[in-house]
Amino acid sequence: MRVLVVGSGAREHAVVLAMAQDPGVTALACAPGNAGTAAVAEQRGLDAADPAAVAALALEWRADLVVIGPEVPLVAGAADAVRAAGIACFGPSAAAARIEGSKSFAKDVMAAAGVNTATSLVVDNPAHLDAALARFAPPYVVKDDGLAAGKGVVVSSDLDVARAHASTLLDGGHPVLLESYLDGPEVSLFCLVDGETVVPLLPAQDFKRVGDDDSGPNTGGMGAYAPLPWASPALADELVQTVVAPVAAELVRREVPFSGLLYAGLVLTSAGPAVIEFNCRFGDPETQVVLALLRSPLAALLHATATGELAAQPAIQWADGAAVTVVVAAEGYPGPPRVGDVIAGAAGEGVLHAGTRRRDDGAVVSTGGRVLSVVGTGADLVEARQEAYRRLERVHLPGSHHRTDIALRAAQGAVAVPAPS
Repeated sequence: MRVLVVGSGAREHAVVLAMAQDPGVTALACAPGNAGTAAVAEQRGLDAADPAAVAALALEWRADLVVIGPEVPLVAGAADAVRAAGIACFGPSAAAARIEGSKSFAKDVMAAAGVNTATSLVVDNPAHLDAALARFAPPYVVKDDGLAAGKGVVVSSDLDVARAHASTLLDGGHPVLLESYLDGPEVSLFCLVDGETVVPLLPAQDFKRVGDDDSGPNTGGMGAYAPLPWASPALADELVQTVVAPVAAELVRREVPFSGLLYAGLVLTSAGPAVIEFNCRFGDPETQVVLALLRSPLAALLHATATGELAAQPAIQWADGAAVTVVVAAEGYPGPPRVGDVIAGAAGEGVLHAGTRRRDDGAVVSTGGRVLSVVGTGADLVEARQEAYRRLERVHLPGSHHRTDIALRAAQGAVAVPAPS
């Protein structure tokens, strides 16, 4: 099978590495890729946000399967263009990708499916903002209603901070979603979805805040771990039955069936699981830990999902133990990052590339905010953490920063699901 992976982040590097280990994959390309994917896959230039360009490359390269990583091309219709060209594509249609592209659409789908989520209100007029905020108690949750790469969210107990963020979004022409705050441990659940067939992957947890102890602003994700030692072994199946399957069925009912990876971001509250958001693709950095533990051939799973054969696949096999990933971010991130710095240790084991490129002189340099994801595995979270941070010590990027507490509380047994209220 010839597989073309679209994207340039650590998520795509993780997918490419998993594909490279799949005996069913005979040729592998990544577009536009990065300095890390270039070591294991053919690199092709591509404007991933241009659906016609994605389809044209898939045809030119004679792909048997296209795997679209980022949300932007999916929301723009890249999967539709690839399928129209007669090539199997792992990724939802533009219509189904609205589950991520429009938070208000996702809320409407969840309401129709009877899925528990935070109380919310969409504001599209600055004149209505103060009255809308008055309907919520702190901490205030303010979100960009569209795509914002994980950085369009502010959670603050300070009303002035919440109002300022909402005003900035509204002034930029972006509708704002206000939500009630959900308290409890977060869970990221990836599910392969083929219409109404839903197959869960390992639950994971990511860390959105930039600093230790969940301090500072939200980011695209500063680290993750899997599995969740504090959760019930039945959690994934329970969430499929109560959350993901009802949403998948509602999308089928609306004649926009989902095909690809449906990602539910949830909080396990004292009143039960509640959805924060749905994403229409593999999450980053959770993909890095989930795929590190996958033992089933990834290409076969994604091709079966893309071709309507997911229900016929054997049960997914997982490695024992745990995985932890720590994101190395450039100076300035999550604001405008410093770029162009030479990275030492970028070829180390477990080092996945995101914002990188190789210069003509062979040096690997930074090109974005989240630059690397360093992954460690072990018999449990304690060992996986030790391995991830040991590998990270060999990496040097001037001015960079990373969290030192990824998976720490879980490894210490300090995470628990609230008792039912």
